[in-house]
Amino acid sequence: MRRATPALLTLLALAACSPDHDELRAWMEQQRREVKPNVTPLQPPKKFDPEPYSVAQGVEPFSQQKLTVALKQEARQPNSLLSAELNRRKEPLEAYPLDSMSMVGSVSKQGQPFALLRVDNLLYQVKVGDYLGQNYGRITKIAETEIALREIVQDAAGEWIERPATLQLQEKAR
Repeated sequence: MRRATPALLTLLALAACSPDHDELRAWMEQQRREVKPNVTPLQPPKKFDPEPYSVAQGVEPFSQQKLTVALKQEARQPNSLLSAELNRRKEPLEAYPLDSMSMVGSVSKQGQPFALLRVDNLLYQVKVGDYLGQNYGRITKIAETEIALREIVQDAAGEWIERPATLQLQEKAR
């Protein structure tokens, strides 16, 4: 009897669930008829008006042609600072950048001050008026502990301007 009870209960449960779903189907049909969906219509897309690309006939910003025009314009308006520097003969110390040079001493010959510069393990003797560095640097003053010079460089606007620079005496630590 104990074994028959679970089987009997399962049969009764299955019998209670009839395959007849007519009531459910009728309710679903009624709901479909009564409920009207409220869908807002989509707005039509905006009309696209193509714009002609008028710059295509112009000069490309990175072209060789534009660079040539700019160089010709600069050549017509030479800067007085730079033109004097371009027309003179370069001195040997102008091949080296200023930060690769170090002042190691100073001497005075016949009342004229000279500075001693070390460049690539070679010693050079320079005087006021000599040129050094890659920015058209010209020595304006030599003191015991420094060399003062003026350089000609381009500023942010592309103009050539004078800029002061110095080389300090480099003493080795003992």
